[in-house]
Amino acid sequence: MTNRRGALIMGIWDSNTRGDGAASMSIGSSVPSPLMDLLSVDAIVPGSPVSYQVAKEIFINHPLGAEMAENPCILAQSQKREIQIQGSPERELKQAFEEEWESLKADINIRNTHTLSRVYGIASIVVGDSKDNATPIDYENLHSAEIYFNVVDPLNTAGSLVLDQDPNSKNFMKPSGIAVAGMPYHPSRAVVIMNEQPVYISWSNSAFGFVGRSVFQRVLFPLKSYIQTMLTDDFIQAKCGMLVAKMQSPGSIIDQRTRSFFGLKRSMIKGAITGNVVSIGIEESVESLNLQNIRDAAEFARNNILKNIASGARMPASMINKDTMAEGFGEGTEDAKDKARYIDGIRMELAPLYKFFDNIAMRRAWSPDFYKSIQAKYPDDYGDTPYETAFYAWKNAFLPTWPNLLQEPDSEKSKTDDIILKAAIGVFEALAPTLDPENRARTAIWLADVVNARKLLFDSQLMLDEDAIAAYTPPAPLTESGADSDTGRD
Repeated sequence: MTNRRGALIMGIWDSNTRGDGAASMSIGSSVPSPLMDLLSVDAIVPGSPVSYQVAKEIFINHPLGAEMAENPCILAQSQKREIQIQGSPERELKQAFEEEWESLKADINIRNTHTLSRVYGIASIVVGDSKDNATPIDYENLHSAEIYFNVVDPLNTAGSLVLDQDPNSKNFMKPSGIAVAGMPYHPSRAVVIMNEQPVYISWSNSAFGFVGRSVFQRVLFPLKSYIQTMLTDDFIQAKCGMLVAKMQSPGSIIDQRTRSFFGLKRSMIKGAITGNVVSIGIEESVESLNLQNIRDAAEFARNNILKNIASGARMPASMINKDTMAEGFGEGTEDAKDKARYIDGIRMELAPLYKFFDNIAMRRAWSPDFYKSIQAKYPDDYGDTPYETAFYAWKNAFLPTWPNLLQEPDSEKSKTDDIILKAAIGVFEALAPTLDPENRARTAIWLADVVNARKLLFDSQLMLDEDAIAAYTPPAPLTESGADSDTGRD
């Protein structure tokens, strides 16, 4: 007799569970599941809106929820930005900036904000301090202020980010102000990120406004279908260990002894393991359940569901199903390019958040006290330069760039560096004979910079003195007649 409680935990009832001979299946659990309660209802059809609660449950509990909402930003941040600050003590500035960046937990805050914007359609991050949050942020004294960052979802900002639908308004479908639990924040203290652009008079249930849309909006129905594939997998796994014993049927009248004999025989087959010997009749057989016909249909349906989810979420298919598109492209190289283009787009979406944290990190890292140490270390360059002048010069020269996701092996990079170096030497050899000493010195320094940038070819830095090169006069070469006259005098 099948254990009814065990069948409930598995979520499947077979014909023996009910006892009336009718086969049935139910989706249930002894432990409540909000995700199953939401996605198992028949009311979800293609195009059904995603509510705030549904979006949250999918993100928290659905196997593909975090993959769709959080993983794109994780991949985008898998490489650190390369920072250049030309015309400055770059090493000291970069070190101070990166330490402050880590102290602010900027990467985590950026990822959380972008993730929530994809989950609900809109999300915000605010910075607060001891002052009134409705006033502009005081950048000049930011280095000494105690600040904090809060990542807020649309439920926290409900009512303030509905967006103006008046087409004659200057704030038409633009976030103009933000209030968190009724407390207003100055625009300089907040960054609002939307997933996709808002559509005129198109309400987003998950975001409580006429704003962007949840990444789950177009794929709610296939996400529901994916849960069914999980139930199918569980059903197949549960049935894989089942044995079918084909035995001769006893007579129409079975006494208690015969019933016990057949029950003992079944229990012996059930308990048999490797090394045991089980005796059955000549015309009897024991076989496993034949599930071969299920494989093709189950895989076909599952793959189509994953493709539908990837298409609806506008994500590369390989990021959803973890398979490469090797057919027709060879070793998944085209799939890698597709993924790289997608991540480049995610990095563009992250730009406002990075700019927000860059301004804060620069003000706190390059503080007046830090500038005094720079003045003491480089008195000739910054001894008489005011702090604000130096700071804005560094800020304007601050150039962060993302490295290429498609990394070449070092052998290929070395070949590229060799070609660049030969081209630079050719330019120098062509220009140097025709240049005056000052420009020749500048060209030599430029060549040294090209050499120093080729770190795979040269371990040490090539250091040249531009002033010495400009002042240097090479000795006149000895002529043949001059050499003969000197020899004669000797």
